[in-house]
Order: sequence, then structure tokens, then C-alpha cells
Amino acid sequence: MNERLAARLEAKAKELGFDVLKITQPSVGGAGARLAEWIEAGFAGEMDWMAETAERRADPALIFPQARSAIMLGVNYGPAANPLAGLAQKSAGNLSVYARNRDYHDLIKGRLKQLAGFLSAAARAAGLEAPQIKVFVDTAPVMEKPLAQAAGLGWQGKHTNLVSREFGSWLFLGSIFTSLELPADQPERDHCGNCSACLDICPTQAFPAPHVLDARRCISYLTIEHKGHIAPEFREKIGNRIYGCDDCLAVCPWNKFAQDAREIRLQPRDDMSAPPLAKLLRLNEAAFRDLFSGSPVKRIGFARFMRNVLIAAGNSGAPELGPEALRHLDAASPLMRAMAVWALSRLAPDLLADHNALAARETDVGARREWAAAQNAPDIEKGRLS
Repeated sequence: MNERLAARLEAKAKELGFDVLKITQPSVGGAGARLAEWIEAGFAGEMDWMAETAERRADPALIFPQARSAIMLGVNYGPAANPLAGLAQKSAGNLSVYARNRDYHDLIKGRLKQLAGFLSAAARAAGLEAPQIKVFVDTAPVMEKPLAQAAGLGWQGKHTNLVSREFGSWLFLGSIFTSLELPADQPERDHCGNCSACLDICPTQAFPAPHVLDARRCISYLTIEHKGHIAPEFREKIGNRIYGCDDCLAVCPWNKFAQDAREIRLQPRDDMSAPPLAKLLRLNEAAFRDLFSGSPVKRIGFARFMRNVLIAAGNSGAPELGPEALRHLDAASPLMRAMAVWALSRLAPDLLADHNALAARETDVGARREWAAAQNAPDIEKGRLS
């Protein structure tokens, strides 16, 4: 009975737009202990919520005690073009592939709810007791990647992300926990072998060891999760990445089997494939919200986004972007003011010097440091900023 139900569920999942469905028991095994070690090492950076939810992540029963099966689903978002190609367009911003159209959380959660409704109805029609069901996308304290490996969707590569023999590195994950006992699929084994391409390409050397990510050095973390000033040691390495980084994903040899995304809402918008930095620098907050409506980019807010764009401008080598960066020199956000100083010091130092009076009025320590560095006056405590 449950085997037939699982087969019907898989067929319905494909009909709803999921590319793969596998089933496992709701247990993450030793992944919980590894998570605790990772947090203890400080690799989570400012993501305090990782420690706050670590116990629940390690034991799915704490989230949903009635769960007997974890239905793991994947949606392919494979890009048609090489994501690394955009890094050469220095005067354009480079967004992570997943952020070039609609927010996948909304897309996948809606489908998960539809599939959960189908499962409930199918179980009742088969004479089974109405199952208890919960759906999760990656905003919940669920360790999707270990569960996905246990279910057979793929394996966690040395870059810590899921790798699939069918879809390479390009799968969004979602899960349905249910009180139904469904037949489990076989787990996937690691197929990385001796390859270290994902570790070697990382611009900031964010992998202290295979399968271990130091988020504090990761460009995705720095441009999305990190709320403060970005340390000088990382800025040049960020290049023109203004939201996330795909380097370790894109270089994976298993991508030779990857397929282009079939969901139109996951295919890149024309204006998000290589947006000109000049255009982005002209955005105000209202225009930012309008441009990124429905996009995951919107969640980091205008100030952090513009901080990233100003770093990209500073790395562009394009002096014509100097006047565009200048408009943010007296912005309300210290993140923007600081990076406007940094960008102008690289693009148009004479233009920056014309506005030295702003340095004396600066109240943010991080922005003051940028003025001091730009003026070769490191002793900011003594006010040598004029």
C-alpha cells in the first residue's frame, strides 16, 4: 500500500515541477555533532541563529515528534551559461545564479503545500488514517543536505553543498515530514574522489579543510549575511560579486551532467544577468525595492546591497563610475559612506579630495577608517582627517 502511495507521490511531484523526489527516515545521523563542532570553531560568524537552533537541527524529532518519513525534493535551477563568465565584466554586477529571478523559497513552499495536500488526500482515499504533515524550505531548522544525501538525492561535496549525478550543483531543496511510514530510498555515496576544484577556486580561501566552510571568509556570507563593514582583506577578492558567489558550485566537474532549469521563474531575467554598476549606483531605496521585488536580493536591504555594489565599483577599474559613487558619500548608512570613500579612493582620488570636509563630520568608526586610509592618515583617534 505505502509503496503505491510513494509512487503516486513521486508522479505528482514531477507534475508540480519538482525534478527529483526521494524518501528517508527523519534522522541526520552524525551531522548534528559535526554542526556543533563547526559552530564551536566560530565558523558560523554572525549567524547566531545557527547556535540557537543547533539542537533542533541535530534531532528532527524535536521539530516534529510524529514524523516517520522525510520526503526530500529537489528543483533544478541549472544555468544555461557558465556563471564564472560574468566575473570578467568588471563594470557589471554579478549576482548568484539563484538570485537572478524569483525567490525560490516562495516558489518551492507553494508547491510543497500542494504536494502535502495531495499526500493527505491520497492517504485517506487509500483507507489510511489522515497523516500529520509539515513542509520545510531552508528557512526552517532542518538539515536538508544530510537528509538529502540519506535519501539519495546526492552527496555533500567538499564545498559542503549537495552534488547530484543528474543535476550537478544546482538543486534547490525542500522537504515534507509526515507521520506516514513510507519506503526509504538508498542513500547516495560520496563521488568527489581526489578532486579539489571547488576548494582551489575559492577567492578567499574559505575552506580550511574539505567539507568544512569558514563562513566568515565566504563571499556569499560576506555579501548576504554579514551586516557590517567588510574587511579590507576581502574587498578586492569579491570582485564584481554583488550578491552571493557561485565559484565553488560552477567549477564542479559533475556539472557536465547538469540540465538547464525548466522552470521559467528560475531562469535569469535579462536585467539581472549582468546589470551595469552605473545603473545600480543610481538606485535609491524605493527603486531598489521595485527592481528586486519578489527577489531574494531584497531581503538584505538597500544599505547592504549598495555596500556590495560600491565594492564592485571600486574593483572595476572604471574611473567613469567615480561620479556615481560620489552620490553615496553622504548617505544615511555608514556602510554606504565607508564604501563610497573606498571606491572613490581607487577610482577618482581627486574627486574624493574635493569632499574632504565630510571626513571631519563623520561619526562612524568604520567610515572614519576609510577616510584615514584614503588620506594616508592611519591615526584616526587624533583626528588627523583633514
